[in-house]
Amino acid sequence: MKTIGLLGGMSWESSALYYRDINQGVKAALGGHHSAEIVMYSVDFAPIEERQHSGDFAGNEAILSQASKAIEAAGADFMLICTNTMHEAIPEIEKHITIPILHIADATAEVIKEKGIKTVGLLGTGFTMERDFYKGRLKDKHGINVITPNEADRKIVHDVIYNELVHGKIVRASIAEYLRIIKQLGAQGAEAVILGCTEIGMLVKQDETEVPLLDTTAIHAQKAVERAVG
Repeated sequence: MKTIGLLGGMSWESSALYYRDINQGVKAALGGHHSAEIVMYSVDFAPIEERQHSGDFAGNEAILSQASKAIEAAGADFMLICTNTMHEAIPEIEKHITIPILHIADATAEVIKEKGIKTVGLLGTGFTMERDFYKGRLKDKHGINVITPNEADRKIVHDVIYNELVHGKIVRASIAEYLRIIKQLGAQGAEAVILGCTEIGMLVKQDETEVPLLDTTAIHAQKAVERAVG
């Protein structure tokens, strides 16, 4: 079994889901008393979040690159970044390590293509919905069309993530808003909606909407299990 590196803490709420899902996946695959071999480096989210919103992207790249070097030094065979947004730092991180990074967009794209889906909606932080590192990768590398909410709804999605979900808060009014936005994306032609922030799966569930949901946390964790035991 390969050792999985997890770069977490962004937020720890979703990092805990990664740890749970990966261990459950390894147990399901191997049975008995098996659990995953994991190296985790969990960063302090406060300086990361401050730099995200102040535009100090180079500062975040430096923090995550140093953490990734520590993960490699600890013996990980490959690694995951336990957040969608900070995948934007991968080109810089890869300059400092030799182990591969399992990209969350590629993992999600595999599932999308297996399902024969051509057009998806994307929810996530404003950075993920508006910048090209994620939706551009889905389009250019995988041929998947991506629809995002309008500006007002993008703000709602972003604010709920940073003001509620990263603190573990589940607010019923926010569930209703997300479900409304998901329904709208479906009406615009999305065959499924990517929950492109690792905390969103805490808020909305598949049984609450007819639009198929793609939980990136669960998908990323399962692909890590497949690589580790396969």
